[in-house]
Parts: sequence; C-alpha cells; structure tokens
Amino acid sequence: MTANGLRVADSDMHIFEPADLWQRYIDPAYRHAAPVGLTEMRRDMRVRVKSHVILRMGTVRPVGGAPAGPWRDDYDSAYAQAEQRGWDPDSQLDAMNQEGLDLAVLFPTRGLFVLGLDTPQMIGTDGLEPPFAAAIARAYNDWLHDFCRAHPDRFYGAAMVAPHDIDAAVAETRRCVTEYGFKAIFLSPGVVNRRPWHDPAYDPLWAECERLNIPVAFHGGGQNYLRPDFSLEIFDKLMMWHTFSQPLGIMTVAVSLTAGGVLERFPRLRVALLEGNCSWAPWLFYRLDEHYEWVGKLEAPELRRKPSEYLKSNCFLSVEADEEPVTQYVERFGDDNLVFSTDYPHADSKYPRAVESFMGLPLAPTSKRKILWDNWCRLYGVSR
Repeated sequence: MTANGLRVADSDMHIFEPADLWQRYIDPAYRHAAPVGLTEMRRDMRVRVKSHVILRMGTVRPVGGAPAGPWRDDYDSAYAQAEQRGWDPDSQLDAMNQEGLDLAVLFPTRGLFVLGLDTPQMIGTDGLEPPFAAAIARAYNDWLHDFCRAHPDRFYGAAMVAPHDIDAAVAETRRCVTEYGFKAIFLSPGVVNRRPWHDPAYDPLWAECERLNIPVAFHGGGQNYLRPDFSLEIFDKLMMWHTFSQPLGIMTVAVSLTAGGVLERFPRLRVALLEGNCSWAPWLFYRLDEHYEWVGKLEAPELRRKPSEYLKSNCFLSVEADEEPVTQYVERFGDDNLVFSTDYPHADSKYPRAVESFMGLPLAPTSKRKILWDNWCRLYGVSR
C-alpha cells in the first residue's frame, strides 16, 4: 500500500528457485535428466537442460567474489537478507512488505529459461521431447504450489506450461487452476517447431484458459534456443541484446494474437504482455492497423475489428516503474489495460523503491489507482 493509501498489486513478481528444484520434484522417470540450476557464480540464473546451458549472462565472477554478472551496485544491500535465507517464502513476503505490495502473482527466474529448447526434430539433437517438457513444467508447478502455500493470502502462482505438447499443456493448465488455485499460465514468446501463436494448433489451450477465466501471460527472459531469437543474435553484450529481447518478444506475440485472429476466435481470452514496456504500442499498432486497412480484407478476412481494438479489449501490458513514456500509451489507448510490476528480485528491478518510482510518473491519480490495483484485479480475476 502506498503512503496515501492506494492498494498495490504486482503483476510480475519473481521468485528465485533452488538449484535442485527439478531434481527433487520431477517425475522419477525423468530424474536422470532433470534440469539443474547452475551455481558457478553468485545469484546464478542459468539452468542446464541436457547438454545445454540456457541463458547468457554478463561478466561472470566466481562464488565468493564480487557480485556476479550484470547486477546493480546496490544489489547486495537490497537483496542480502533474501539471499541469505535462500529466497524462501518468508523472505518473499518481507520483500512485499518492504516494497508496499498487498498482492502479487509470482513468476520464475530459472524457470523462464528451462523450456527454452525446441523439440529434437527441430534442434537436430538433444532437444526437449514433448513428454519431458511437460514433466519439467509439472515439477516447477508442484514446487511453486508448495511455495505459495506459505502465504496464500498474499501471493498466487502463474503456471508453467510446455507448448511442446498442447494436450499436456491443456491438462496442466486445468490442474494448476482447479487444484492449486493458480491465477494464470505463462509462456515464452519464442515458439516451438516454428509454429506461430496464431496457429489453430494452440486453440485448445486458449479455449481452456477462456473456460477457466484465467489469462495467458507472455514473459521473455533472455537468450535461449527457441526461434525467432529476439536478441537478434548479432549482439554480444547484454546492454544491446537485452534492449531488444524483452520488448520484441511481446511485440511479436501482440501482433500474432491480434492480427492472427486468436482474439477474434476467443473474445473472452485475457492476455498479459509482461516485462517488455508498453510505450512501443502506439507506434506498433498504428502501423499494424495501417496494414490491416491495406491488405486485411485479403489476408485477415476473419477480423471484424482493427488489431488495436483487440489490444485494448483483451490485452494487459505492464508498466516499468520508471517508464516515463507511458504517458504516450495513455494518450493513445487510455489507462484501462495497464498493470504495474516490480520485477523483484532481478538486477534491473527498482526494488525496494519501485512503487515510489512509479508514483513519480506523470500520470493522473486516477490512472495510478487503476494501474496499481484495479486493472490487476480484472487481469487475474481477483476480487479483493
């Protein structure tokens, strides 16, 4: 809660999973190949899946040395206690209280990358077989359920589902919502088998999310082995590739779901486009609407509205805590489909001053109230 009494809900707060999560929770049939979180440097976010290390970090310094990778200068002071306590549920709650968060939906750290391999027929060798991918997702969700049970009145889970097997993804979505009370599923923007998100093969998953009244959240994280590569491959420094990877991923998803007809076929489906800014949307959807007016009758005759109208009615975009260009979004699309996120405990988070930073943005008080609370409740179907 803010100093002036506004309630605050985080649309995209992260946990930091233990390195041995999958070794402990995965189906015994796959334990011999269980993914392993790496610990070669402090706060190591990487994960090894089969022979692949997924995620390229910045400068690596060994455990016990100076802060590793692309960390903020004040990372030690901001996160020291949580790190000492192993990022346990109580440390998550303490972080929420320090930041002033009333509620949060939790997303992974290592889990953002663990499904970042294509199927063997696409990668050529050593890829993720669909049943194995489904087992990885199920193990993460079982662990997250145990994590959330510590404080079920303060944080909720977002379920990992593996698009490598659509039937398994549908079943896992149903299990996590009906048995665990999770409030969303999440997917990486990169696609499996080069199959775009508007392909009808995904329709059973969208139908199940619509039936269960939960959103599908898209959240990138970094370089993996899925394609397209939103870091554009040619860049070798995080400062450059990370600038592209987060927004380009969700921009691609937004185009696919709107212009590709998904939101026409599933008009009650809610979509969260997370951790990639929102300020690109006015320009991108100006251009997409222009192309719809040009060739839409030939290429997208099923659409009954402009792509930007589907964005406004079905999609929620997250605002970075200090994203000053958000005013351009509000001027173009209004303030009904923006949500707030802290991105705790990642290096580019503004924690523990994310809410404070957001309150300094040049937005009207009514807009801030919507973004901090009202829109989050509509996105995740929470009435509190």
